[in-house]
Amino acid sequence: MDAPILESQVVDVDVFVKVVSKTMLSPFFAIWVPIFYKSQGLPWTSPIIFWSSFYVVSVFVFRALCAIDRRWRNGTLFGSGPRIDWSEQVVVITGGAGGIGGLLANTLAIRGVTVAVMDVVPLVTENHNIEYYKCDVSNYEEVQRVAAKIVNDLGHPTILVNNAGVVQGKLITELTEADVKQTFGVNTIGHFWTLKAFLPYMIQEKVGHIISMSSIMGLVGAAQVADYSASKAAVVTLHESLRYELDHKHNTPSVRTTLVLPGYTNTAMFSRSSYHKILRNSFIHRFFVPPVQPQDIVKAIISAIDAQESRDIILPFYGNFVRPLTAILPSWGRDFLQWASQADYAMEGFVKVTGRRDDEGALNAEKQG
Repeated sequence: MDAPILESQVVDVDVFVKVVSKTMLSPFFAIWVPIFYKSQGLPWTSPIIFWSSFYVVSVFVFRALCAIDRRWRNGTLFGSGPRIDWSEQVVVITGGAGGIGGLLANTLAIRGVTVAVMDVVPLVTENHNIEYYKCDVSNYEEVQRVAAKIVNDLGHPTILVNNAGVVQGKLITELTEADVKQTFGVNTIGHFWTLKAFLPYMIQEKVGHIISMSSIMGLVGAAQVADYSASKAAVVTLHESLRYELDHKHNTPSVRTTLVLPGYTNTAMFSRSSYHKILRNSFIHRFFVPPVQPQDIVKAIISAIDAQESRDIILPFYGNFVRPLTAILPSWGRDFLQWASQADYAMEGFVKVTGRRDDEGALNAEKQG
């Protein structure tokens, strides 16, 4: 069930943005524009020379501000930190038996990194660098017991990826007590329990990296995902609070924190929803709101860890505008975006594929089809 559900579209807005960032917004590209016009014999006082030079300066300033922001956040304003030594890392990934977590675990293990997977689902892998530990991350005692075993078997973890997640896809009036407890237990409370288990060592040694998996749905609400959105919103503020505690209370800015905010991701979790059909049938949606491929998320996470930088990973590109737009748009504008995105209808006909509890029964063949 973890195979990609939708094929990647060759051209979408994210591809366009990547091309623009490598060309029009690249200082090395921009600087040749006024040089080209000057080589045509135009005087320095020519308006086209002036505006192309202004364009070059703007690009350089924009890139400089971005670099300063990244370095300020990571305390490397006057120099870059060293790259990580992967051979010395022990990585814990919750929900690492499949989906994004499974791909991340196997990718790191192939590179020779020691990986511990905490999941209620059995792990199927041929990679000997991955150790599986059955664990319900919503259960405090179970997390403490498994954490102690991981430390005893592999050593103290230096990287924690809180990836485990579940979605119910029900209206608020349809959610059961078990549904709500599972959603918040796995998506939110599990973060607290793993942090309590592994963070003290990182603080003590002043080294480590915490990856918190949230969602763009943690920034905006929609029908049939109230519990999911609320649990992911809690992860966003947990991440922010953790960052300030590390900086100002523990004085350990070197313990990095990365927040991941993906949109609709091409994994089994949301595969049985109407949005899956919307994306398959609508070129407009696939262009402006493309599904995120798991490998793109994994690549971004590894890049942040490798550079030893705290980052916000927002995929796809439209996710960068969700928070500011919902804050400043008038109600009619907000409603228009909600309608255009079809967010309130995306979960119609949803079938829960992953994270099914014993009381929900197995997924029968009819529902799978």
